[in-house]
Amino acid sequence: MAAKSLTQTQVIAKLAEDGLAKKQVKALLDNLAALAYKEAKNGFILPGLGKLVLVQRKARTGRNPATGETIKIPAKKVVKFKVSKTAKDAILGTGTPKAPAKKVAKKK
Repeated sequence: MAAKSLTQTQVIAKLAEDGLAKKQVKALLDNLAALAYKEAKNGFILPGLGKLVLVQRKARTGRNPATGETIKIPAKKVVKFKVSKTAKDAILGTGTPKAPAKKVAKKK
């Protein structure tokens, strides 16, 4: 039996374990989603995970599975998520996953 994916509440709880308040984590995720929706048409990168890209599909012919009738499928735009190589390697266990870069505080 496959494991269930995390719910939004579970994701927020896991991220809040690092010391942030759950309200702050939820606000961050909501703002990130809103920004992704707004910027996806230009390509939106989630560092370490991948990027959202807008792709133009060509018109093509298809087949109605119920009747077998040939139909024309018009051209359209679709949103795709391309997984980064780092994320793919970490998830599939191939190669050595690269640790996320740590920020160094700048002195004034």
